[in-house]
Amino acid sequence: MNVLLLGPQGAGKGTQAARIAREYEIPHIATGDMFRAAIASDSELGRQVVPYLAEGRLVPDELTVSLIRERLGQDDARDGFVLDGFPRNLTQAEALDEMLAEIGRGLSVVLALQVPDAVARERMLARGRDDDTPEVIDRRLVDYHEQTKPLLEHYRTRGSFVPIHGDRPENEVFAEIQEALERAAVA
Repeated sequence: MNVLLLGPQGAGKGTQAARIAREYEIPHIATGDMFRAAIASDSELGRQVVPYLAEGRLVPDELTVSLIRERLGQDDARDGFVLDGFPRNLTQAEALDEMLAEIGRGLSVVLALQVPDAVARERMLARGRDDDTPEVIDRRLVDYHEQTKPLLEHYRTRGSFVPIHGDRPENEVFAEIQEALERAAVA
């Protein structure tokens, strides 16, 4: 089961990805965690990531896709994965699609956690992180609508897209996700 999780910050992607990973015994591949692991392993790709993170810059798409390819080649990802945090724009989605096709690992399902901006904003403020100021949160939401939301149509046209009502309690959201995953498993 190869799962891609999309949605704005505050939608609950990390929470739901972790639950999917536990329930279906597949790795949760979050790009931030992946960057840190690559650096800790002192791999060639990890060494390439260091200067970008040290300077607070975004890691280039080609490097991120190479890291994802490397990560998907590990034994624990043989039976599937849940990808969270990438892609964030159409260029990244196309690069991811191309890489997955090259390694023969198509997406089983694309889950889009949908929450109103007010809910996402409230959840991010409740996290209490230093970088979750109202101004930063508003910028993230604008970025999501401008850059990431167009991915929904990109994946909708591929037939593996499932919108998820993410503004409900965690267990209700997960129940809807499980239904979608069960349908994808028999498709």
